[in-house]
Amino acid sequence: MKSLTINQNEEGQTIYKFVKKYLEGAPLSFIEKLFRIKDIKVNKIRVDKSYIIKKDDLVEIYISDKQFDDFQIVKGEVKLKQMPNVVYEDENILIVNKPSGLLVHGDKNEKRLTLTNMVLSYLNSKGEYEFNESSFTPSLAHRIDRNTSGLVIFGKNVKSLQSLEDIFKNHTKIHKYYYALVDGFPNKEGIIDKPLLKDEENSIVKVSSKGKTAITKYSLVEQYSYCALMNINILTGRTHQIRVHFASINHPLLGDSKYGNFKVNRRFEQEFSYQGQFLHAYKLSFDKIDGFLSYLSNKTFECPFNKKQNEILSKLKEQVRK
Repeated sequence: MKSLTINQNEEGQTIYKFVKKYLEGAPLSFIEKLFRIKDIKVNKIRVDKSYIIKKDDLVEIYISDKQFDDFQIVKGEVKLKQMPNVVYEDENILIVNKPSGLLVHGDKNEKRLTLTNMVLSYLNSKGEYEFNESSFTPSLAHRIDRNTSGLVIFGKNVKSLQSLEDIFKNHTKIHKYYYALVDGFPNKEGIIDKPLLKDEENSIVKVSSKGKTAITKYSLVEQYSYCALMNINILTGRTHQIRVHFASINHPLLGDSKYGNFKVNRRFEQEFSYQGQFLHAYKLSFDKIDGFLSYLSNKTFECPFNKKQNEILSKLKEQVRK
């Protein structure tokens, strides 16, 4: 059994969210089972998932030491020459420009060299986070794929993370914009409205009438000899949404090994030595926001292409001129 006392930085969230974060590596099915069989108590009383934890609450989770060890995700200081590219920071949130090729969280092959650990190391260097504490850990409010570059937001405390998660659930409060290189000659503008279904077993997403609503708006920025640069606004936040939607209209993203065109990808990689899909989350724009993060209302944050991406776009322009 694990016993924990809630501190001030952890209060105000549901017990479900707290346990989910505490057992970060545990499958959701395992956490659901803990609540179902009532193996979680607060102040010696069994509670349901909606209970809001308070300062000094005693939380007891009935799991073995081995289970606890198995469910821990490695967090530790990452000593790198380059720390996160910070776009904006205040006492509540941190917005960084993630490079392509970097995981946001660890997986079975890489547990330490992740964006999250880089950010935690950065905050540790500023005295805002301690690795050996069991209190709240600054966390991502949303995710982007490993090979997607661009803006991601971290909540630095419980209230900011909860607020950000609510904002991202309500897609009318925040707007996410991307640039992508796609194969072929797409229309100048359009809307892709196709439901998406995630196939967990095969780790792919596909268009399916059984899926969840997914809507993508796009417009042409520049047409090149065999590909095009698109400006994309996603109105929903489904896994692999942009990649699957553009593949579904026969204009897959260049470099996308999962949903793309093998021959075009090979040409693109040989020509530019670029790994992964060319997809950059360049802008986040907030509408009017109420509550804890209301000061972000009507603010917009942007980040430019990196040097490699700019070089690719310049060469593609030169090919058109010839």
